[in-house]
Formats: sequence, structure tokens, C-alpha cells
Amino acid sequence: MTAERLFDWISTASGFLPVLAFIYNYVWLDKVSRIIGIFFIVAFIFDLTLQVLPLAGFANNIPAVHIFVIINIIFYGIIYYEAFFIRRLKTLTIVLTSLALAIAVYFTKNLFTFPSEANTASSIVFIVLSLIYFYQLLSRQEFVHIEKQGLFWFNAGVLFYSSINIFLFMLINMIPVGDRPFYFIINNITNIIANLLYTTALLCRPQKLA
Repeated sequence: MTAERLFDWISTASGFLPVLAFIYNYVWLDKVSRIIGIFFIVAFIFDLTLQVLPLAGFANNIPAVHIFVIINIIFYGIIYYEAFFIRRLKTLTIVLTSLALAIAVYFTKNLFTFPSEANTASSIVFIVLSLIYFYQLLSRQEFVHIEKQGLFWFNAGVLFYSSINIFLFMLINMIPVGDRPFYFIINNITNIIANLLYTTALLCRPQKLA
């Protein structure tokens, strides 16, 4: 097994950590955290499917990537809509995620080509929304232990993953196919770290304002 394939499997396996955290901490989670947990169950199934399809003889698993990007945008749109408590930020979330979703759906016309445009658009949207959420969290009048807030850690994972991988997503179709597995190590490493942040998020219990 090459180093690239090993990282693929480690990255996929790391996706089970937030699922375990969700199951373990389910009864303590609020509505938004439960939506996040459900998303990571779906994400883990898709990641596992992407690894299994080539073993089953399907040389091109890119159509599944297109589907996952669309699901990802929908879930994150719902999560951030619920996370924001200012009406205009909720409206902004709808506008931005709808735009990213439209781009993702439009580029399914290239179903067997990596969805560079859709991933880039969604990354831009997630970076913007995550930065706005951090501002909302840090500008609250009430005293809050932000390190005990699940959404703080989830948001950190979204910002970390999106901001690092955006350039990879932008340029991936310009990279020779044979060289892409090497560059996707960047994606795998950031995915592992992000999954650790998501796991921390789902292990947090809702905190009362002080």
C-alpha cells in the first residue's frame, strides 16, 4: 500500500471519531449539535463508499463526490442558519448557501470530473460564514466559555479545513491525474485534524450563559 492510499484510509477512519462522539454524547446534545452529528454519519458513509468503489471495480468515483458536495452544502447551510440568531445573518446564510448549491448542481454536468468549482464555491461560503460566526460568538454581551461550546469547535474545524483546501480545490483539475494522490495528502491531513475538532465539538455539552 502506498503512502497516499494509507493516508486515504486513515483520513476515512478518522471520520468515525465524530460519529462515536455523537452516539456517546447524544442525550446531552442540543438541536444544532444533533444535526451536526447526523451529517457526520452521512459523511462517514460517503467517505467509506469512496474508498470501497475502486475496490469493487468502479474506476471513477467522482459522481459520488458531486453528490456529497451538494449534501455538504445543504447540511452546513442548515447548521449555520440555526447557529446564527440575528435575522440578517440567517438571510445571508440562505443566500450564500443557495449560490454555492446552484454552482454545485450546475457543474454536475461534468459528472465524471472532480467538482473543483463546486468545492471552491462552497469553501468560500464556509470560510465567510465561519468567520461571521466567530464574530457573533466573540461579540456576545453575556459571558460564555467559548472553549466549552460545541459550535466553537465545529466552526474552527470548518474554517481550518476550508481555508487550507480551497487552493487545492481550485487547482486540482490542472494537476496531472497521476500526481493528484500526492497532493490529496494535504486534504487527508487537514481532514484528520478537522475530524478531531468535530469530535471535540460533539463531546461538548450545552453550557448555560453566566
